[in-house]
Amino acid sequence: MIKVQAEPFDVAAELAALKRGNLKIGATVTFTGTVRDLNNEADVSSMTLEHYPGMTEKALEEIEREANARWPLEASLVIHRYGRLDPGEDIVLVITCSAHRQAAFEAAEYLMDWLKTKAPFWKLEEGDQGGTWVDARESDEAAAARWAEKTS
Repeated sequence: MIKVQAEPFDVAAELAALKRGNLKIGATVTFTGTVRDLNNEADVSSMTLEHYPGMTEKALEEIEREANARWPLEASLVIHRYGRLDPGEDIVLVITCSAHRQAAFEAAEYLMDWLKTKAPFWKLEEGDQGGTWVDARESDEAAAARWAEKTS
């Protein structure tokens, strides 16, 4: 399931709703990404995330579909926020559920690696020195590239 929203999310409520009634789930992995007040040694007072409605959801659905094809997941959820966020606010939630932990862990890691590199979001960080658009990081690209080599 994919949700792209401006509103904050409740991790516990989302987890409970995703797992409700599915007794085949033996392992659940959650990842929550949060706005930091520092990036590349520069203070961050806010982050604004922009996206292209329709395109963003389609890209996230494709990433999630691939994760479900690679691992035997019972359920998965990706929530990504957009709009102006302050340090301490949550940006992204990824939950993967499977019968066993390895599939849940690997699928969650896969989803985050691909979200960091393939999801069409644009991030503007604001701080003492003005606004800066966040560029892709080589470390994120390398993390995502390793999945192209793996099959499960």
